Amino acid sequence: MATLTRWLFGDQLGPHFLDDGQQPVLLVESRAVFERRAFHRAKAHLVLSAMRHRAAELGDRATYIRADTYGEALDQVSGPLEVVHPTSRAALGLVQRNADRVALLPARGFVTSTDDFVSWASGRGGGRLRLADFYRDARRRTGVLMDGGEPAGGRWSFDTDNREPPPKGAATLGAPEPWWPVEDDIDAEVRFDLDRWQADGLELAGRDGPRRFAASRAEGTSALEAFVQHRLGLFGPYEDAMLTADPWLAHSLLSAPMNLGLVDPWEAIRAAERAYRQGIAPISSVEGFIHQILGWRDFMWHMYWWLPEDYRASNALNATAALPKWFTSLDVDAVEARCLRSALEHVRDHGWAHHIERLMVLGNWGLQRGYDPAALTDWFHRLFVDGYDWVMLTNVVGMSQYADGGLVATKPYAGGGAYINRMSDHCGPCRYRPTVRTGGDACPFTAGYWAFLDRNGDALRHNHRMTQPLAGLRRLADREAVVAQELARRDAPP
Repeated sequence: MATLTRWLFGDQLGPHFLDDGQQPVLLVESRAVFERRAFHRAKAHLVLSAMRHRAAELGDRATYIRADTYGEALDQVSGPLEVVHPTSRAALGLVQRNADRVALLPARGFVTSTDDFVSWASGRGGGRLRLADFYRDARRRTGVLMDGGEPAGGRWSFDTDNREPPPKGAATLGAPEPWWPVEDDIDAEVRFDLDRWQADGLELAGRDGPRRFAASRAEGTSALEAFVQHRLGLFGPYEDAMLTADPWLAHSLLSAPMNLGLVDPWEAIRAAERAYRQGIAPISSVEGFIHQILGWRDFMWHMYWWLPEDYRASNALNATAALPKWFTSLDVDAVEARCLRSALEHVRDHGWAHHIERLMVLGNWGLQRGYDPAALTDWFHRLFVDGYDWVMLTNVVGMSQYADGGLVATKPYAGGGAYINRMSDHCGPCRYRPTVRTGGDACPFTAGYWAFLDRNGDALRHNHRMTQPLAGLRRLADREAVVAQELARRDAPP
């Protein structure tokens, strides 16, 4: 039987999406994907660069079609195709509409299989599915960081060791510089094409360049090796820290190439575990890194498909506020609050911010102001280089915005200025004071936190984790003044 041509989507670019070294490959570059919504220019650059690099690697094995739509591209292809399970419901629908000529293969690019997840979830007896429980089950199934039947280091999680604030008085963490790619002729071609498309009316956001994330298999391997050897050791303790002048800290920057399929999560996990076993990195850093991949990443992937299709419309807190223009346009200069300004600047310049900036600054801001969760999900999807529908839907709707009422997270991730002050260097020089709730110096995160509780108290009163915060709200002497102030300035840049 002749080998079927393997159709690779733009996030299925690594060798683990092929079965042998001879199979013919189809890659489709659809301009319509970028015309539907205003993506970050750095993201558009990265995706196009990665696809074109992959085509160059494959040489004559690859058929690379540039078309307005996927449908137009498929019309140019004769013969049957096969495709690994896509990562979005929209792409899966496209494949299913062409089922007469496209065979669907099981998903790849994740550690645990769909069958593993279904087996675990079905055994929960109808109870809520929790990341911590899934992570322990996945560790046992795979043997990752296990010493016999017990977790390495005697604990399943080292979160309590991995919440250090940045070193006092330090402008940077002092970690070795991240591995950076060197742009080539393909990147120059991509930048030329994007300039031309924008001149023709294509709308893109943010800034482009220099490219900071791996766009080829070789680059992805180099980025992983450099991180494990030189930065992993510092990752754990400071993974939640924030520094104005140091956006990278000791983070791996592997989420983008991993979500493009250039780095197999299994190889990242094995490399990190080897570093622990060989004494290169401490268990706290290694477990924290593996937790993000085997735990968080796999869990969010499976939940995307487990939850019903109408999950994206969830809005348990009835948040309907439109995202203001200064936020959607990344107008950093309009923002005085240093924490929010810094996070938005990282998004504007790189299409990236680390997970605490996403959750406790950008997401926290949207949660406090009641931004529409679907619109905020779309914003994260478009403007982050590692953002895909399966990544952002459950993370923003469920974890960040608590719009599903607790299906993913056990409580809303709302926090005041005290948390940001403890975990960053933002507050010292800021015009706003984290301990002040009203007036010109009032921290918009501190005041916004109390206004959020006031607005959503009824919806949250049955959540036992919110009992203490809601009791604090009832004791707040200036509650009415705080709420009125935040209502008046909700859409204005802080």
